[in-house]
Parts: sequence; C-alpha cells; structure tokens
Amino acid sequence: MKKEFVTRYEGNPILTKDDVPYAVETVHNAGVTKFDGRYIMLFRSHLATGRSIIGIAESEDGFHFKARPEPFMVPSKKGELCEYEEFGVEDPRITPLERAYYITYNAYSRYGARVGLAKTTDFKTVERVAFITQADYRNIVIFPEKINGRYARLDRPHSDISPWSIWISYSPDLRYWGDSRVVMKPEAYHWDAMKIGPGAVPIRTDKGWLSIYHGVFATMDGHVYRLGAALHKLDDPAEVLGVGDRWILQPEDEWEVVGYVHNVVFTCGAVAEEDGTLKLYWGGADKVMCAGTAIIDELVELCLTDSRPPI
Repeated sequence: MKKEFVTRYEGNPILTKDDVPYAVETVHNAGVTKFDGRYIMLFRSHLATGRSIIGIAESEDGFHFKARPEPFMVPSKKGELCEYEEFGVEDPRITPLERAYYITYNAYSRYGARVGLAKTTDFKTVERVAFITQADYRNIVIFPEKINGRYARLDRPHSDISPWSIWISYSPDLRYWGDSRVVMKPEAYHWDAMKIGPGAVPIRTDKGWLSIYHGVFATMDGHVYRLGAALHKLDDPAEVLGVGDRWILQPEDEWEVVGYVHNVVFTCGAVAEEDGTLKLYWGGADKVMCAGTAIIDELVELCLTDSRPPI
C-alpha cells in the first residue's frame, strides 16, 4: 500500500472566494504563520481584472479561517513600487525573524516578475522594505534565523539554459543578496522534471532544514503541480542532504483537479507544531485554499532514506 505523507483536512477547502467579504475570483497560494497564539493566513486572490492582491484571514485552530473585511496588500500607487507592482502582488511567504514577520511576495509589471520584501510586527500595518531581486525571479523563502552570521534564502531564477532550478543566496542585511549557487535541479523524466521552486519557509529539525517545494511534470493534458520534500544541512543549507524521490501530495480532490488552473497543489506556507506534526497549506487549482497534516519525522526520513540526488 502506498504511503500517504499528507492527511487532507476533511473540511477542505478551508477558504474560498465566498468566504471573502469583498469581490474576488479566487483564493489561493497563501503564506501561513502563527502570531500571538493565532494562525495568520495571507492569501492571494485574483480580481475580475485578472490581477492579484493579498488578503488576510485568521484562525484559532489552523483550519477554520475568517477573512478580514479589507485586503492586506494591494499594488502600491506611489513611488518606485508603483512601477513594479502595477500588474499585481501575489504568492506571499511569511518568515518570523528577529521579532518581526518578513513577507516575500511576487510583484508583476510590464517589466516582468520580481520579488519584494515587506515587514510587519502586528499584521495590521505593513511596510515595504525593498525589492530584493531583478526579473525574472519568483518563489523566495527566507530562512527563519541567521546562518553563520548571514541571512539565507532559497530562490528560483529563470534561465533557458538550466530552467527553473532552486538556488541559495545570502545577505548581510536582507536587502542585498549574493554568493548565490544552484543547489537543486529538476530530475529528468521524474515527477518534478519540468521545473521546481521553493514552497514553504524551511523548518528546522534535528537532522536539517526541511523544505517543502513544488515540482511540475508536463503531460499531454497539461502540467501537473505536486509537492515534495528536501532536507538541507543545518549549518550549511547549500548542502542538500536528500530530496524525497516520491511526491508527498498531488492533485486528487475535485477542487485540486479542476479550477482556475487545473491539476495544481501549490504551497506557500506550513506551520510546525510542538507535537511533531506539520500543518501544510496549499492552493487547489489556483482557486481555493486547502490544508492537511503530516508528521515531520516521516518527511525527514523520506529525504534521507528514499531520495534522489539534488543535482
């Protein structure tokens, strides 16, 4: 019998456009964290224009969320930010770091996609810090602590020579990043053969940094987005200790198979619990938000004992 690494929440989907008190067409690709004893979800929504904004919802238990009456982030209307956010802001990831919460988000404009960094301490107000990439980058996750005196992130630049691989970069101040190198590439004729990208913010375990990432496989009927797991060395996350050979989640439920974009499970958030479980959140078919649980140690063991080479 095939091992199921993620147990879907029986009440999925946990948030849809009908739960949002303002007009949106979708709810998906949400970053999730714990703040002041509650779960905070920053979710992406398409408007009827096709462009994206970021809303906010709260929960006591991590499954039943209530959206606030106003969006959390919309494209800036002034200054330099306006020019590079004109087509939308989307796919937030939330990193708790140094008594604040840093949010990486994709900004779209006529110049392409680049990643912005924002900051909040209360999830009521938000401050744009800087753009931390040029085009064409997406899917940046910042590690939740400094490593050897520097901030670290996983990112996904695009290159026609080596498309859609996962890189690592470092920074002294969260604004300026470098010392970059590729750490993980798609595997030919594998479930993540077409492209991969960082998903949830890495989770510290005794055996390494657990990273939940997305992988894409091209079929005759379109692309299929699945989720996998990788393990990075604690004191040198550029070293990948193992990449799970099998996916941990694939589109199966109706709202994951059919939607705005068919056959998609896509994560931007996961919360590690004190009992050793992981609450995992994913967008289903770019239309609704779903949740499930996993056992952290099982995902770590997958990476170490049933793995493929990272490159």
